[in-house]
Amino acid sequence: MPKNRITDLRDHLFATLESLRDDDKPMDVDRAKAIADVARVIVDSAKVEVQMLEVTGAASGTGFIPEEPSRIDQAKAVRRELAALNRPA
Repeated sequence: MPKNRITDLRDHLFATLESLRDDDKPMDVDRAKAIADVARVIVDSAKVEVQMLEVTGAASGTGFIPEEPSRIDQAKAVRRELAALNRPA
């Protein structure tokens, strides 16, 4: 399985959240903001990838977004993933 997929990004973001909530040794807020900023750029690039798949009708992208049985199912799954990442905390 390729590294650095959207599920890995989610895992890193949840780890950041858990670290921020650690009462004994919380993560520095500036570091968490930097992680969130980088994640936002990655999510934006995934949105562009989904648009590219829709416009070109390509069957697969870079591998960041998991393969689905059909392009339509793939786009729907990615939209759900991105919506989950974009929900306010």
